[in-house]
Amino acid sequence: MRGAKSAKWVAIAAVVALGATACGGGGNSGSESSKKIDPNGVFSYQSNEPQHPIQPANVMETGGGHITDALFSGLADYNPKTGKLENLVAESIKQDDASHYTITVKKGWTFHNGEPVTAHSFVDAWNWGADSKNAQQNASWFADIKGYADVHPDKGDPKTDKMSGLTTPDDYTIKVELANPVPYWTYKLGYSAFYPLPKAFYSDPKKYGQEPVGNGPYKFVKWNHNQDFLVKTYDKYAGPKPKNGGIDFKFYTTSEAAYQDAVSNNLDVLDQVAPTDMAKYHQDLGKRAVDAPQGAIQTIAVAEYAPAIKNIKDHAKFIEGLSMAIDRNTITKTVLAGSREPATGFVPPNVDGYKAGLCGDACTYNPAKAKQLVQESGGANAQISILYNADGGHKEWVTAVCANITQNTGVKCEGDAKADFKTALDVRQKKKVQSLYRSGWVQDYPLNANFLKDLYGSTAAGNEGGYSNKEFDALAAKADKAASLEESVKLYQDAEAALYKDMPAIPLWYYKTNAGYSENVTGVSYDTFGKPVYADVEVYKK
Repeated sequence: MRGAKSAKWVAIAAVVALGATACGGGGNSGSESSKKIDPNGVFSYQSNEPQHPIQPANVMETGGGHITDALFSGLADYNPKTGKLENLVAESIKQDDASHYTITVKKGWTFHNGEPVTAHSFVDAWNWGADSKNAQQNASWFADIKGYADVHPDKGDPKTDKMSGLTTPDDYTIKVELANPVPYWTYKLGYSAFYPLPKAFYSDPKKYGQEPVGNGPYKFVKWNHNQDFLVKTYDKYAGPKPKNGGIDFKFYTTSEAAYQDAVSNNLDVLDQVAPTDMAKYHQDLGKRAVDAPQGAIQTIAVAEYAPAIKNIKDHAKFIEGLSMAIDRNTITKTVLAGSREPATGFVPPNVDGYKAGLCGDACTYNPAKAKQLVQESGGANAQISILYNADGGHKEWVTAVCANITQNTGVKCEGDAKADFKTALDVRQKKKVQSLYRSGWVQDYPLNANFLKDLYGSTAAGNEGGYSNKEFDALAAKADKAASLEESVKLYQDAEAALYKDMPAIPLWYYKTNAGYSENVTGVSYDTFGKPVYADVEVYKK
């Protein structure tokens, strides 16, 4: 998905430190030293119209995800500098044995309407999110819990609306039993699907989605559709208090427009610099330019159901040929101005389980071999397109990739632009992609499983291309049942290796956070998910 939250501080055991430190700006110097901070100041942040109403179990894209993360706080979160998992609303998360957990919820937390946050706030939300009748995009995130199949069967109506693996012995204790041991299960608790919900949600989920009530550092003010989403600091927040008064999530239709607004101080915090501006943003923004690591990858995913793909005799060999036709080194150096690193696999560096070179020849530029494979596959006369969202700064690299493919294989390739990310996602989820689609993925948790099972597992929420492979599913299941986190990570590397036989997607490059901020703010830094640490942003008095 997208992932990323703000800083929270009490550590839990069995976590993996990431070496990356997201950094950029923040210190006062020169004329800035005389400026005063407005603790109630609101800063603007580049975003886009959410695809769906704000319901945590139904938000799986960046625009809605960033807003959801500001409005809610989960049991655990990820340290913005190290990526380590740390307790937040949870007092403790204890693993009793391989499949059983006891979670103690802190007292004193409240929703924005004053309702106490209890164990029931979490368990009821998880049961509702898992229930197939509610059709939540993130339902599969609860599949590890015992009884999930009863509330979300593959076919037919659910047998019950409660997973048997969840109980609440008292108002602040959650007992969890998994269907099978999953050594990294606690990592998932920082993801938005596991956020709590107030009682008011269940009386009218549709209305709630338009006027959400969370328990996070910021509370809902107003949603001006296709314009912006405004939140203000929640005074009674029980976690670390924000250093500002709120956020105005401003929706942009192009990255270029957002960049120009940031340079001219009409936008305070930039999400990502567009490729067209990459070569000059350090010069334009100076010390306010950000270049930091990020756990994310750009791929071109395959719509397995599309006739343009299904009608090719050996479409796995065809996709491998297309992959070898792409000159990643040149595109990242020129079109993307050195802001990306050519991918050698499906898992980015700094994510636990990354192993360089797993993709091998399939991700190595070789025009002659590319043409040979395409011809052998029966796809030499194919016509393909790459679906992408025009508001994300993707046109330039899509054009370059298509040019590589056509020149080196003879396959006709063109970009299929949709106005915004929401529209592109709708096409993907309705299974109407013509052949290929842009599929960026930001870590939801910093383990290789998130870039593998959560994207290519047959029933995974992130699997929008319809890929299904019994060998990969079996290897992923084996990794999930490993005796330790370390063993699970290694077994997932075996699962990743199996993907290259089918090529359900083409790894292109690993992201970096290339962003910046205006002269109106200070204290701006970005976490390992590529998202600003909202609570640390300080606004200068005007």
